[in-house]
Amino acid sequence: MESKQPILTKRDYFITSIRSYLLQSAFNYTAYQGVSYLNVIFPALRKIYHNDQAKLKEVATANLEFYNTNPHMVPFVTNMQLAMYDNGQDVTTARSIKMAMMGPLAGVGDSIAQFGLAPLFSTIFAGLALDGLGFAPMGYWFAMILSLLVLRLSMGTLGYRLGTSAIQSLSDQIGRVSEAASIVGVTVIAGLATLFVKAKIALEYTTILDTGEKQVVAFQTILDKIMPNLLPVLVTILVYYLLKKRNWNTYQLLFLLFGIGIAASSLGILQ
Repeated sequence: MESKQPILTKRDYFITSIRSYLLQSAFNYTAYQGVSYLNVIFPALRKIYHNDQAKLKEVATANLEFYNTNPHMVPFVTNMQLAMYDNGQDVTTARSIKMAMMGPLAGVGDSIAQFGLAPLFSTIFAGLALDGLGFAPMGYWFAMILSLLVLRLSMGTLGYRLGTSAIQSLSDQIGRVSEAASIVGVTVIAGLATLFVKAKIALEYTTILDTGEKQVVAFQTILDKIMPNLLPVLVTILVYYLLKKRNWNTYQLLFLLFGIGIAASSLGILQ
């Protein structure tokens, strides 16, 4: 799609960055942050598509989906995505890049906020508290608030600058960028599936060796030698099929997986 004259200003991107504090306000187990994500960017979307209500509805619906990333990093995603919309990029292209950044930014944001800033400031202000300084607890609180605010605004500015400059210089190659982002996203999800989806066969049988000793052979051991992590992959494919083809929601999937897990475990099929 050809680029168009931008409508949003730096003030709009700044407001969107501040609105990222609302990201957890409508968290649910169907879309996670999806509803709030749309709420964060909706004023900017309404400004972009103020003359095209049908397009506004299409873009809003496309962003009303599952999303889950670190709240402090989300301004980077929202501002880059808005820059793409504002420059006339299509919904599919913007969505591919948005989803591809979800996983990596979650890890980066958690590392900075929970394993970087929090331990740093807690160490500093805990030492001050032990020295008898009464402002230390409030000092820790203010330090965290200010540092995370700076982080959000910095991510928002970076997303805006990267989005506008990248789109202007790569307007003819944005399709390739989108395809690359999709590949990254699929790779991350595939890796997570093998690590976090737990499904193992509990069945085993006993063989008699030439020495007369009994040897217990587990089906899971044999399966791992043929194709490691096959069951987690099959479970992931089943969930994807039910979500995309049958339009199941999260609660239906949870009941199904709980039912299969309890039944198979009770029968000694899975462990």
